[in-house]
Amino acid sequence: MALRVVGVDPGLTRCGLAVVDIEPNRRATLIDVSVVGTPPGTPLDQRLLAIAEGIDAWLDKHHPDVLALERVFSQLNVSTVMGTAQASGVVIVAAARRNIPVALHTPTEVKAAVTGSGGANKNAVGKMVAKILRLDEPPTPADAADAAALAITHGWRGAAFGSSGAAASASGSRPSGGTSGLTPAQRAWIAAEAKARTVKSR
Repeated sequence: MALRVVGVDPGLTRCGLAVVDIEPNRRATLIDVSVVGTPPGTPLDQRLLAIAEGIDAWLDKHHPDVLALERVFSQLNVSTVMGTAQASGVVIVAAARRNIPVALHTPTEVKAAVTGSGGANKNAVGKMVAKILRLDEPPTPADAADAAALAITHGWRGAAFGSSGAAASASGSRPSGGTSGLTPAQRAWIAAEAKARTVKSR
């Protein structure tokens, strides 16, 4: 049975959304993509309202097993961090209301999962997303492609470790069983995830 993952690339101006089904053999299929956006200069309350309404409709339409969200990093400028965090909070609350587990993944984890390299650029990630999903080109705009990459990242973990992968990622733990049988990209992703946890714990 496929694991349905909603990936969300959070942002106040544009919030990328993607739905990907991951089968036990790691075959990924894109179901839908979209972007919730507001024009420049839109008041903050209206931006957050647009995101809230957009994610509510998205979750009610697709009924995912888990939601994968990009983890906010503090090395970005303060205004960007604040906006991304605010958008992320709206998304997390929407998922919580529906008892949908939320998994947070760093950009490095996502890059490693889909390309095998945590230092890959956006173009490389987009190309691999298209290849993994058997598309002629990456989803557009870039926010939608990033959301799809997030969904693939988490979905591959669920496919690799069984259905418990979704809940394990949401709680921050990892199922036992080692990394045998995983693709190089999945092993690179696991290494990136472990590195992120180590940095966070310092």
